[in-house]
Amino acid sequence: MKKNLFTVFAFAAMAACSTGNKQLASGIDLANLDSTYLPGTDFYMFATGGWQKANPLTAEYSRFGSFDVLQEDNNKRLRSLIDSVAAQQNEKGSIEQKIADLYNSAMDSVNLNEHYWDAFEEFLLCDGYQNTREITENWLKEVWPRMQRQGVPGLFSMYIGADEKDSKNNLVSIFQGGLTLGQKDYYLDDDPKTQEIRKAYQKYIIDLCQHQGFSEKDAQRISDDVLRIETRIAVASKSRTELRDPEANYNKLTYAELKEQFPGIDWDGFFSNLGMEGVKEVCLGQPVAIHEVEKVLKEETPEALQNIYLWHAIDMVSSYIDDASRALNFGFYGKVMSGKEEDRPRWKRAVAAVEGGLGEALGQLYVAKYFPPEAKARMEKLISNLQVALGERIDVQEWMSDETKKVAREKLDAFYVKVGYPDKWKDYSDLEIGDSYLRNMLAVGEWEIKDMIRTKFNKPVDRDEWYMTPQTVNAYYNPTTNEICFPAGILQPPFFDMQADDAFNYGAIGVVIGHEMTHGFDDQGSKYDKNGNLVTWWSEEDTKQFEERIQVMREFHDSIEVLPGLHANGSLTLGENMADHGGLMVAFQAFKNATKDAPLPDIDGFTPEQRFFLAYANVWGQNIRDEEIQKRVKSDPHQLGMWRVNGQMPHIDAWYEAFGITEADPMFVPKAKRVTIW
Repeated sequence: MKKNLFTVFAFAAMAACSTGNKQLASGIDLANLDSTYLPGTDFYMFATGGWQKANPLTAEYSRFGSFDVLQEDNNKRLRSLIDSVAAQQNEKGSIEQKIADLYNSAMDSVNLNEHYWDAFEEFLLCDGYQNTREITENWLKEVWPRMQRQGVPGLFSMYIGADEKDSKNNLVSIFQGGLTLGQKDYYLDDDPKTQEIRKAYQKYIIDLCQHQGFSEKDAQRISDDVLRIETRIAVASKSRTELRDPEANYNKLTYAELKEQFPGIDWDGFFSNLGMEGVKEVCLGQPVAIHEVEKVLKEETPEALQNIYLWHAIDMVSSYIDDASRALNFGFYGKVMSGKEEDRPRWKRAVAAVEGGLGEALGQLYVAKYFPPEAKARMEKLISNLQVALGERIDVQEWMSDETKKVAREKLDAFYVKVGYPDKWKDYSDLEIGDSYLRNMLAVGEWEIKDMIRTKFNKPVDRDEWYMTPQTVNAYYNPTTNEICFPAGILQPPFFDMQADDAFNYGAIGVVIGHEMTHGFDDQGSKYDKNGNLVTWWSEEDTKQFEERIQVMREFHDSIEVLPGLHANGSLTLGENMADHGGLMVAFQAFKNATKDAPLPDIDGFTPEQRFFLAYANVWGQNIRDEEIQKRVKSDPHQLGMWRVNGQMPHIDAWYEAFGITEADPMFVPKAKRVTIW
């Protein structure tokens, strides 16, 4: 993935098993239901209310759902694998040694708290506020470039990924960045909650800087400089919704044009520092934001620039040093931003460090133990079934011209399917891991940048690259490679039940495959052809018809009030909502295809069609805090779990038929006002 452009959807699938003559179970746990609700009044609570009561939020979580249940199980598996490696004698430089030492360095609380300072001081090379211009400028010229190589975020972002209009080749991309809070809304919105977050952010900066030895006066100065500069950049930055438009964020320039049009940034120095000699072309995503960075570099004092770079560095490493720094970090990001009450235990954070730093190395161990070859074969078969169903859905769309249907079919047939794990693994041989947690994580950050440059800079796209590790509980569609990917980590219970029949497995699991496939035809994916190139392949009339239909989806979700006075963002969540709709339509078609010659019986008082929709709803059972809802409405392109159910069912005709929903039911939407895409 060009990580900020392709769609990631936390959902997965696996093939239903052959039933033979054996009667399989329904797969529906009746305890998950809540019969005090009626399906047509609140289908989400009807299907998941029992699960929510049985799984209250713990202090560690701001949101806990079915995916988190699986992640908890995965964490235990990964910990067991790491413990087994750490318990043996490992050869220096071996992948086992690196996994064991990275994990142990994260777990060693004594070393973290008593001996972190030498590594931290070596990293910062700054003794408090620099009070002479010469010292400050030398730090900016000598220390900051090294920090960039270690992955410390600056005022903009750089990555190398597929050229969206020449998808077989990689291209250097420059994107807006520099915002610690991640997006512009937190700096510019004036509602009471956002103002509260900004005040808490300033306090976090001051508290963490003082803890690291800065005086109260200097910490306040750092806080003022950071908030002022980040707010400047925020004003010029695009919103999350605006970033969803691939055409508007594609601006290809020659290197000479980049230097001519954006002369306020030392591009030669920037790329040379990263070892990138011979840059030919770049994609500059958000010109206005980069022009603002030029102004910041020109207008702000060297001291202010040093302060914001220092802050980005201190904030980035605050989880890799002493417990007091980690507590301050969690107090802001965990408590204030998400409403969590308690940090994850150290062992989970240590597992996450190995997962983040040596993900594919750990993935090899995971796959060998937990993902048998027959599981991959079954998954590939189910994907094939869903491709057939999506082709059938394309064929019957009255709003698509025959020519567009033909090209859509070609794109569907060209899907590159990835299941379980990559065919080739990353090479970590030149990554050195020792006994200092901070040094290890800085080494990982530097290695990742070097690896990206080594494997992608001025080179063709490697279609076999994976953008998630095998143990990831997630799935994705990538438009520039036209690929759908389902890692091994999510291809297991509770999302697939070998003892359950097709009604359950197509509802709970098959929908994910349809979801990811439909991303290839949503409001973003539909702008890429079968080869992954950003190009128009729809007729003008088809585009008009498509836009009219997706507007129904956008307006419906805009109308949803997720908290008193807070509405969902139908534009931000449009692509995911469309993929949910398409996933349901395609999976239901595949389910009916699979059972047409051998209809399933009613089980536990539910018809097969009812169990299909119950299985889907159960995937989204979750409890969530108000703070997390507020955060996700600002930042998450996925709709909230409740509304991935109650926001989708009213637009699925088969759901009305399955549960006998009529105009008397509150969830009823007149047929003329329903989404009609797939």
